[in-house]
Amino acid sequence: MTTDLPEQALELRSLVTSQGTLEISLHDVPVQSPAANEVVVRVEASPINPSDLGVLIAGADMSTATVAGTPEHPVVTARLPEGALAGLSARVDTSLPVGNEAAGTIVAAGSSSAAQALLSKTVGIAGGGMYTQYRAVDASACLV
Repeated sequence: MTTDLPEQALELRSLVTSQGTLEISLHDVPVQSPAANEVVVRVEASPINPSDLGVLIAGADMSTATVAGTPEHPVVTARLPEGALAGLSARVDTSLPVGNEAAGTIVAAGSSSAAQALLSKTVGIAGGGMYTQYRAVDASACLV
């Protein structure tokens, strides 16, 4: 059913803080085993679309960006323009995964025949949270 999946993977996240800053950072997240009709994709490519940029940088002034953290877990911080928090109120202080689409190889599959048929295939997927190393998705979301 599953190959040797790592316990954790890196995921890019975007956080708008109530102090009026944007934080873009890498987080360790658990790699989930697939449910019956799911597959786990090892993400190998992901485009940066305008819709991704809206979530990723949230209109922040990237000329103010600074980098902190560690080489393994960097944190990029930038200021948001005056008054921007009002338009971003639904996501303030909530860390969001980023990336709408990706392509990669199916490295684990659930027990359903649809999921098993995708094992080892290269697929394209759209489902959000794709700026990550591994992503579990429903088999029906995959385009071989």
